[in-house]
Amino acid sequence: MAAPAEPVLFHAVCTPPRSLTRGGYRVFALLLGLFALLTGGLFLALGAWPILPFLGLEVGFALGLVALHARGASRAAEVVMLTPGRLTVRRTDARGRREELALEPYWARIMLADRPGAAPVLRIESRGRAVEIGRDLVREEKEALRAALADALARARDPRFDNPQLREG
Repeated sequence: MAAPAEPVLFHAVCTPPRSLTRGGYRVFALLLGLFALLTGGLFLALGAWPILPFLGLEVGFALGLVALHARGASRAAEVVMLTPGRLTVRRTDARGRREELALEPYWARIMLADRPGAAPVLRIESRGRAVEIGRDLVREEKEALRAALADALARARDPRFDNPQLREG
């Protein structure tokens, strides 16, 4: 991402929660392997040895899917950036696809709409265009993002200029 020509008034990066670290993945793989080893030993003792290769394939498949999901979650991100002339929302999904939407900050309004039984929806609306932001955030994080962005938009709409020559001395 190239640095904007205008000063950045607000910048937020939203990422999906990633609870499984590398160490956690190793522990999960070890526990799954031990469980498969115990189950394989039981099948071997019962004389059902042809099941063992399929059990190994299942363990490998499960570990591969978890690793693939973690890789996609590490790639996904959403960047909200406010400059004096533009409010930009850039999204990168788990597959690496990117989309960008630019709105006029002067007309932007932030809405936090409740949904029964689900997390609220945080939307930015500006001149007939709307975009949902913070899809992966929980309620408290969405409220904090809404408050911070609303404050930054208010400051961008009503700038205070400090001219030392006009100060009373």
